[in-house]
Amino acid sequence: MIFARRLMAGTVAVLLVTVLVLVVFAERSLRGDLEGDMGKSLEGEAHLVRAALPADSLAWPEFVTRFGRAAGVRITLIDRGGRVRADTDVPVAELPTVENHGRRPEVLAALAGTTGTAKRRSATIGSDLMYVAVAGGPGVVRVALPLDQVDAAVGSTQRSVLWAALFAVALGSVLSWAAGRSIARPLTEAAQAARAIAAGAEPRFPHSGIPDVESMVVALRGMHEELDARFDALRRKQAETEALVNAMVEGVVSCDARGRVVTANPAARRLLGYPANRTIPELQALFHHKDAREAVDATLRGETVPDREVLLDTRTCLLSARPLPGGGAVVVLHDLTDVRRLETI
Repeated sequence: MIFARRLMAGTVAVLLVTVLVLVVFAERSLRGDLEGDMGKSLEGEAHLVRAALPADSLAWPEFVTRFGRAAGVRITLIDRGGRVRADTDVPVAELPTVENHGRRPEVLAALAGTTGTAKRRSATIGSDLMYVAVAGGPGVVRVALPLDQVDAAVGSTQRSVLWAALFAVALGSVLSWAAGRSIARPLTEAAQAARAIAAGAEPRFPHSGIPDVESMVVALRGMHEELDARFDALRRKQAETEALVNAMVEGVVSCDARGRVVTANPAARRLLGYPANRTIPELQALFHHKDAREAVDATLRGETVPDREVLLDTRTCLLSARPLPGGGAVVVLHDLTDVRRLETI
């Protein structure tokens, strides 16, 4: 059903757009919340490191290594000149080769007396990190965590949302298809009933639990009943008219706009010499005498022909004719043969 398919396609499109918007906003919101929580946690770790940092600078490398492994964070101690004095991921022998950190934004913020936060890719370990730095120790205490944890949590949530969305799309497709069929089926059956009414056949009206559709079916059924009543009245009237015409002693012939005979009562067939089992030709071919043909031609042109005496083979008839409003004509023949015979006696 076209309606059911379109409804399902529309539902799926709406669900997909909704899911896309949900995934985008959920990703941004979740990532922002997780990074905010990570920043607060790192700030707390930085304050703990600052408070527990030993006074002996020679013990700093071992301290940051042990503390960093225990807390699962990367710790970097930076002096006011930007030199790295200790780092959990850098051996002591390699510290002099580490790039100066004095221009890093989180370091500058910490040296200015505030908590510095930054996200970037670490050139030292080659991964994306979140950095939080506070003033302390030789100058700055900085702790960091890989953003892979945030990415993993966001990815897991996105996968869960996508699976739920896939289920919702599948369920929505099934429900919309079922709803579309429940709406389209009575509409299709109502259309078939309307075509049956137009063809004069007996229609089958559907039943629907949808009020709007049911009201349409009720209206269609009422129209059918009213048309049936009108057609019955027309058929009765037509039968009465046909019986009246057939009972007339005058001959009555009617034709369409092209002159084809539509009806001819028994009196007309008798006068014209066409029994019931013979097909009557066109109106012009019925009359052979000049007066009768002229009268018929005038009537087909739209003129009314008053009583005119004409000859039909051996019979004398009084012919009158008038055009019909929708095209065509009706001709009335009154047999005067016996009257004229009596007049000659």
